[in-house]
Amino acid sequence: MPDLPYSAMPAVVLLVPLLFATSVAGQAVRVGIIGLDTSHSTAFTEVLNDAEAAPDVAGFRVVAAYPQGSMDIESSVRRIPQYTEAMQAMGVEIVDSIDALLAQVDVVLLLTNDGRPHLEQALQVIEAGKPLFIDKPVAGSLVDAVKIFDASKREGVPVFSASSLRFMATAQAVRQGAIGTVLGADTYSPAPLEPTHPDLYWYGIHAVETLFTVMGPGCETVQRFHTEGTDVVVGRWAEGRIGTVRGIRDGAHGYGGTAFGSDGIAPVGPFEGYRPLVVEIVRFFKTGVAPVSPEETLEIYTFMEAADESKRRGGAPVVIAEVLAKAVARARP
Repeated sequence: MPDLPYSAMPAVVLLVPLLFATSVAGQAVRVGIIGLDTSHSTAFTEVLNDAEAAPDVAGFRVVAAYPQGSMDIESSVRRIPQYTEAMQAMGVEIVDSIDALLAQVDVVLLLTNDGRPHLEQALQVIEAGKPLFIDKPVAGSLVDAVKIFDASKREGVPVFSASSLRFMATAQAVRQGAIGTVLGADTYSPAPLEPTHPDLYWYGIHAVETLFTVMGPGCETVQRFHTEGTDVVVGRWAEGRIGTVRGIRDGAHGYGGTAFGSDGIAPVGPFEGYRPLVVEIVRFFKTGVAPVSPEETLEIYTFMEAADESKRRGGAPVVIAEVLAKAVARARP
């Protein structure tokens, strides 16, 4: 894959200890939310604004939210009024613009579930110097994802994105060596399609990120087998390691998988809710260090774009490095 270093910049290192010191002094770090078209907005707020919050999330409080999420995805648009009302009931101020939000907060959760506006929204936050978590999908295209991380590096503002499935205890244990070297894995999740997004970006991202959590980066080729009710995507990693993703549209839905290691075989799952992700977000805001590197995040989205390219080619294998190189060329004309 092309060399895309996104090392932390000095400005980031200076900014975040200041936020941590503020919370230690007894004044909560102010959290803002962009996008009230997903249940994540209320779920995250319930964890952060709990009056009896545990030490691993204490000191951070959602104080303001800008409700506008998707403009045209009906399943998202119709949720905005109910989540706006729920946030107000939790004492969160509703503002009428991202600029108004940025004036009142220290850090931002970009939760809009439509990835297409993420680039524009993220750039506003990054240019304001606010550390940023971006919920899945990180963007509506691989090109936009590259642009977001380029801006993060250029401005010295930390950005982090991940599915909550990454932080399942079983997945993290495998990642940390519980079954030795991971030789392969099979993961699955629901994968409904949304015509405005690359197929797996919308919901199949959960199975893909679970796969990368246990396998790590380094996938070289991707091949996709598609039917109306199911997708099976096969990735070949270096040294012949094989990982598969099953995206489910027909039949029973669920999240999980199996990892195969040099020292054992382990189940991956079950889903444990959003709190583990919120804990990682808080740690990220405190330290300025993302638990998932930009390089790995970009490889995940390249994997999914390569899966679409394989589908367009009738299931032929696609080289990941070629897909990323094309996106980088478009993002950096």
